[in-house]
Amino acid sequence: MEKLRIIFMGTPEFAVGILDTILKNNYEVVGVITAADKPAGRGQKIKYSAVKEYALANNLTLLQPANLKDEGFLAELKALNANLQIVVAFRMLPKVVWEMPALGTFNLHASLLPNYRGAAPINWAIINGETKTGVTTFFIDDKIDTGAMILNSEIAIQPEESAGQLHDRLMLLGSATVIDTLKVIEDGNVNTTIQEDNDNIKTAYKLNKENCKIDWSKSGIEINNLIRGLSPYPASWCFLKDKNEELSIKIYEAKLILEAHSHQTGKLISNKKELKVAVENGFILLLSLQLPGKKRMQAAELLNGITFSDDAKVY
Repeated sequence: MEKLRIIFMGTPEFAVGILDTILKNNYEVVGVITAADKPAGRGQKIKYSAVKEYALANNLTLLQPANLKDEGFLAELKALNANLQIVVAFRMLPKVVWEMPALGTFNLHASLLPNYRGAAPINWAIINGETKTGVTTFFIDDKIDTGAMILNSEIAIQPEESAGQLHDRLMLLGSATVIDTLKVIEDGNVNTTIQEDNDNIKTAYKLNKENCKIDWSKSGIEINNLIRGLSPYPASWCFLKDKNEELSIKIYEAKLILEAHSHQTGKLISNKKELKVAVENGFILLLSLQLPGKKRMQAAELLNGITFSDDAKVY
């Protein structure tokens, strides 16, 4: 059995859960690599990544290279004398980095590969109405999320689950799968499976303003899936027009009501307690939303201070 000396690479909260589990299972982490600090928010204050916060709190050796091919960084990386690297939600690595450790570099990806390669696998699984997803560990190669698979684990997606809720469950599943992967590498029992490409593979495209906008002409199920799949971050959005005012609003939580009606698609219907939008085959009941310059609030709370006209609509 080979003693593992691990370098961990990651940036967001998802990666923290995995790193924490590795340490709690008494594996030696000789270094942590995370993104460079960057200003965030209105005040443009310098914000540390979630992984940096964790590394500092646990006195782990930390590197934050701006350039992964920088000679100084490569020398520091080599000096850590790791024999295995683990990557969770980081960025594409140059060959000189992923080839460095004797036992290779493996990645944990939050999908059942080869489906949902890319930046936002958790979101797209829900947006596309999948009923199951999972996590996969694989050895990194020179393309994105295409390497030889080591282990995968499957999980059911609950009917009303948001991306945030699924994220937390996949973090736990991913933690267990990484530990199982470490055990087979440690024991020298790794059996990999080559990913087979086909025309039906679904991609986890990077989220942007365009693909987060609600198209109210789609079916109620598709709209509801988009809202769930983008909640709580980055959140689905649309325009709301009432009288002569046009607002860009974010919708975090909604519920689909299947019901025949004669309203025009996109019509906003409200009373003192509820706010709903007419769609092709029913209504989208808006439960949690955010108006420009306001905090996120429940629809009932919003309706305490705002009355919408009969002409109000979303698009």
